Amino acid sequence: MAGGDERVELKFRIFDGTDISHSTYASSTTIATLKDRLVAEWPQDKTIIPKSVNDVKLIYSGKVLENSKTLAESRILFGDLPGGVITMHVVVQPPLARKKTDKNQEEMPKQNMCSCTIL
Repeated sequence: MAGGDERVELKFRIFDGTDISHSTYASSTTIATLKDRLVAEWPQDKTIIPKSVNDVKLIYSGKVLENSKTLAESRILFGDLPGGVITMHVVVQPPLARKKTDKNQEEMPKQNMCSCTIL
């Protein structure tokens, strides 16, 4: 892919099936920039609202996209879908929720495990 002039139409689907921030983006747009825009445009009537870019994960083709990469580096299809819109899924996971999950796993007592093999 040459240059940053290639553009792709994206929409972002959140947990309840609502699409937000439908627009056209350049291939040189970073994932962090997309996340920043999503946080700014997040519908305030939702039960889960991200507070920062770090609370948001973008998923495309089953892969979590990295903040430092551009759309082109993330292998987003440019021009393969004439007139098509690419949907990315948005997952909100605040750092607090992750810490609680990690803590709960550490607090669980280790159980003796046995395995049986039937021949």
